[in-house]
Amino acid sequence: MAAKILVGTCGFCLAQRKYYATFPVIEIQQTFYQPPSEAQVQKWREAAPPGFEFTLKAFQAITHPPSSPTWRRSRLAVEERQHAGYFGNTPVVRRAWETTRQLAEILRATIVVFQCPPRFDARQEHVRNLRWFFHWAERGSLKFGLEIRHPSWSDALLRQLCEELELIHVVDPFTRATVTPRLKYYRLHGIGGYDYQYTDADLQRLCGWCRGRRVYCMFNNTFMLEDALRFRQLLETLA
Repeated sequence: MAAKILVGTCGFCLAQRKYYATFPVIEIQQTFYQPPSEAQVQKWREAAPPGFEFTLKAFQAITHPPSSPTWRRSRLAVEERQHAGYFGNTPVVRRAWETTRQLAEILRATIVVFQCPPRFDARQEHVRNLRWFFHWAERGSLKFGLEIRHPSWSDALLRQLCEELELIHVVDPFTRATVTPRLKYYRLHGIGGYDYQYTDADLQRLCGWCRGRRVYCMFNNTFMLEDALRFRQLLETLA
C-alpha cells in the first residue's frame, strides 16, 4: 500500500484562509514560543475546513532551559524559567504540558512535536527525564513526536525509547534517518541552514524517503511555501 503523504509548513506561510485551501496540514509554532489564548486557537480550528489537520509544537518550558535564546519571545517570568526545560519533573514543566494539551484538544490536533534543544545530549539524567515525562504526560488520543538533534543519541537508544514511550522519531531526513519508519514525521529545516532552497534533486531524494504507512513533510525553511508547493507538484506527477 502506498504511503499517505501530507505536505505542509511549520507555521502559516500564507493568509489563513488561503493556507487552508492550499495544504491539508499545518504545524502550529506559536505554542512553542508563547502559547496563544484558547480563544485564538478556537478561531483557527473553526476557520479550518473539515478534514484539515493540525499538529503543534510543545511549549518550550517543557524542553528548553533558561539559557536558550528562544526565551526572548516568551512572557514567562524569569524566576519560572529557572525551573523549565529538559523534561524535568518540576511544577513549571507540568503546567507547560497542561497548557499544551489543552490547546491541542481545542485544535483537535493529531500530533504534538517536542523539539529538544541542540545541547540536549544522551546523558543518563536526560534519559531519565524523558522516561518520567512521557510516562507521566496524559496524551489521550494524541501522538507524541520527539525531535532529537544532538549526535550522542544512538539509533539503538532512540529506537528503544520510541518503542517504550510510544513516540514518533521526528527528523530532518537530510540529516538523519528515522527509527520509526511506519509513521514518519519530517521537519525540513534547510540543508545547512534555514535560508537554503531545496533543489529539484533534493526533492526527488525526499520523495524516495516517503515510504511507510503515513508521512508528514513539514517545511520549515525560509522558502517553505515555494518548496512545499514544488514538492506537492512532484508527488502529483508521480501519482
